[in-house]
Amino acid sequence: MSPFRNRSAGDDAPPPDRAEAAIAGDAMLQVEGVQHRYDEHAVLHGIDLVLRRGEFAALIGPNGSGKTTLLHCLAGLQRPSAGRVRIGGHDLARAPAAARGLLGFAVDPARLPPLLSGRECLRLFAGTRGLREVPAPTLALSELLNLGPMLDRRVGHYSLGTRQKLAIALGLLGEPPLLVLDEPLNGLDPLSAYALKRHLQDLAHGRGTTVLLATHSIDVAERFIDRALLLVDGRLRRDWTAQELVAIRADPQRSLEQAMVEALSAAGEA
Repeated sequence: MSPFRNRSAGDDAPPPDRAEAAIAGDAMLQVEGVQHRYDEHAVLHGIDLVLRRGEFAALIGPNGSGKTTLLHCLAGLQRPSAGRVRIGGHDLARAPAAARGLLGFAVDPARLPPLLSGRECLRLFAGTRGLREVPAPTLALSELLNLGPMLDRRVGHYSLGTRQKLAIALGLLGEPPLLVLDEPLNGLDPLSAYALKRHLQDLAHGRGTTVLLATHSIDVAERFIDRALLLVDGRLRRDWTAQELVAIRADPQRSLEQAMVEALSAAGEA
């Protein structure tokens, strides 16, 4: 049975057995019946989702499907109109500090403070996480992304790509056990983009970090992730498991892009 299910308002049926089992097991992120509206416009329609420790998942889908809204609900930037989000077993609405303490979310590059240097931003974020100094892995990631030479310059002088690198470093600061990233590859040069994809893969498989990455880059989903989730019109329409992705990669006649197009066509006919 799929670990997610879309519910309509008023549907009080319990979530799937797999989700229930994960609650008592190794689930890092649990999303139950999440809905969201802007005034009269419904954006999310009862999302159920469970991500386990060490899963590297991509959230894919067309523009306007609700990916950013869903990630903002998961990160606590927007309160869902209905439903519940739990991070490491902590209810995001009832115990926000405990839940957010386990979460890394990359800041919108456009909202970074222009008068601070990159290093000052890192120190500020480290303080909010209760750290006395910027962790060594964060500085190593900065070097990996070729951000190091820019850390002592003001953010206002950064290019879009450099702002994106700093936003990523801030989101991953302290290596929290859950990372929620919205299009982190936008604006990155090819070398930095590849380095980030490999770094996220290493965090997931080597340290047990759970990664949920919204992306338009099918390359990420094709080569690096363990699971792909297709969001269409505010509903999770398809969940490709690790085994299914392995089968797609092994078949020269198939691709995840093709499978996504087929799923989109099926969703349009439903």
